[in-house]
Amino acid sequence: MRRAVSAQDKTRRRAELLAAAKGVFAERGYQGASVAEVARRAGLSYGVVYWYFESKEALLHALMEAEEKALRDRIAEAVAEASSRDLRVVLRHAVGATFSFFDDDQASASLLFRDPSALGADFGRHLLDIYGRFIGDLDSVIRSNQRRGTVRAAPPRLVAFAAAALISQVALRRLSTDDGLDPDRAAELVVDMLFDGIGDH
Repeated sequence: MRRAVSAQDKTRRRAELLAAAKGVFAERGYQGASVAEVARRAGLSYGVVYWYFESKEALLHALMEAEEKALRDRIAEAVAEASSRDLRVVLRHAVGATFSFFDDDQASASLLFRDPSALGADFGRHLLDIYGRFIGDLDSVIRSNQRRGTVRAAPPRLVAFAAAALISQVALRRLSTDDGLDPDRAAELVVDMLFDGIGDH
């Protein structure tokens, strides 16, 4: 095995380790995973892992950060493609991108939707921080739309929390069943429920 020397090689090798770790953590959980198994799946020696990550804990934290960034990038791309300021349209694109992201990579969903208590306090806080940042994003969008009069007057953080809860629970459900809906149709249903409730309009 040739040691990575260039910055490009190091970046590629780090990505290979994260990809291998994602599969191991998704399948075995944090307690059941081992650095040796991550190295084996990446086709690298055990010691190489420690050139990039000082511990199994550091590896999982880095993986969680990478997955959050990947999801945020997917959402940002979808919102940019929406080419609209209409909140319903923007949310449909954002939620559709979220569902597609987890449909395409269920190991990511397994990681980000794992029960925080099963990971331990530090990882539980990390997951809650990730969730909190998405709620914060929704909070900002809701506040700006409240100022424009397109969202009802209500505590914006509560509205954001309610929206995030619905989106995340549907995303979690889609790990076991898609209910016959592709990501875009599921996103349309969720966003329409956020705006219109469950009545037959």
